This record gives sequence, C-alpha cells and structure tokens, in this order.
Amino acid sequence: MTRRAWNGEAFEWTAESRFAIYYAPSRGSAWWDAGCRWLAGDPESGEALEPPLLPALAERSLDVPSLSHAPRRYGWHGTLVAPARRAIGIAGDDIVSHARAWARRQQPFELPVEAAALERFVAIRPATEGGAAAMQALAADALHAFAPLRAMPSEQEQQERRRRLGAALSERQRALLDRWGYPYVLEEFRFHMTLSDSIDAQERQVLIDWWSEHVPKLGPLSIEGAALFVEPRAGEPFALVARLPFGDTQ
Repeated sequence: MTRRAWNGEAFEWTAESRFAIYYAPSRGSAWWDAGCRWLAGDPESGEALEPPLLPALAERSLDVPSLSHAPRRYGWHGTLVAPARRAIGIAGDDIVSHARAWARRQQPFELPVEAAALERFVAIRPATEGGAAAMQALAADALHAFAPLRAMPSEQEQQERRRRLGAALSERQRALLDRWGYPYVLEEFRFHMTLSDSIDAQERQVLIDWWSEHVPKLGPLSIEGAALFVEPRAGEPFALVARLPFGDTQ
C-alpha cells in the first residue's frame, strides 16, 4: 500500500517501516494548529510552519526549533501505542482497517491538561488523576488490540534498549520491555505530548511559562479520535497517514 510521506511524496511500506497509534488533535483545531506550529511542521500535510518567537529564549540566543529536534521528527502527538514494525504477514491495509475498526469502538471525551516538566523535558500532560486514568485505559486497550499486528524488536534491538534504559528501569518496567518491546505501557503508561528535547531547568521554565499562559485559551484536549502515524524508513520523519475518528460509523 502506498501512503503519503512527510514531504508529500508517496512511499511504499517496507520491512523497516514502523507504525504507531497516536493521539493527535483534530485537524484545524486550535490544539492541532498550536502544536504543529510549535514543532514547525504539519505531519499530515507536510507543510512547514513558522514556530512562535519566545523573547525569553531569544535573550539566550535560542529559539523553539533549537530545543525541539526530537519531538519534531515524530510530529505533534501523544503516544498510545509506541512505534513498531509490522508482524509477518501483516500488510499496510490490514493495519488501516484494523485501526479504523478499533477506533469505532471508542467513545470521545474531554481531557483537561497542563504544561509540566517530565524529568528534563517539557510536555502537555493530563491535569487530573481521572484524566490520566482515562488515557491509561485507552492506551492499554489499544496496546492489546494492536498486539497481533506488531512485530517484536529483534533480540539485538532488545539488548540495545536494555543497555540504554536498564539502569533507569524498575523490575516491572524491564518485564514490560521484554513482553511488549516497550517499558512504559499498562500501569507504567503516562500520557504526554512532548514539546522539547532534554533541556536545562531555566529553558524548561521558559517553555512551561509560555504554555501555561496559552493552555487556558486552548481549553481541554478533545479526545475524539486517534491517528495512524508511519515512519517510512528508519530515521525519517513520521507522517500522519490516517485519521481514526472515535465512534465513527462510516
């Protein structure tokens, strides 16, 4: 199956393509526009965008793009199911049809959010325990639903992840890594929408202050759908290739 890549050109699903199920705000919503502009690009249309200017960063000879390299490649999103290659025998069309069927079983809801530091990076996260629990339940449902379509990382990849993350992981997280290929799932899942790379405390505070001013104007996130994102080839930007409306009957 051919789908549009980040730059608007077509790409073919290959053995190295990875797919992910993300939350993405509705196209044209204030949250979609604000997040895509922050990351300087729209992962659905491929359009490059001008990020906001923060005077407090300019005073330090910095700007938003210089602090957000990693999240920019993944596009404006919150992870529900982490990126993985397709399982053997699974075609791209299988993933799209399965994703749409899963989405039809979900019900929309509103999620109050806030800007916060998560360790050394800044993100949008649920502002209430109830909201966090609702997103954790949604992600757990998606994890189980898409498990048959996802290939586990190779043993070499698993060893690399254990080496890179091992010291920071709890015993439970290591077990989840071995079972699911990713340690932050089920009860260890914490929904967030990443806004920055790992940055210093002063930079984190500048970003938190800016977003804390704007979040009340944007209102809660409308969790009314998810999205299928694809990394065509290793290291390439992720593209939003299918919107997945919740409760959609079409």
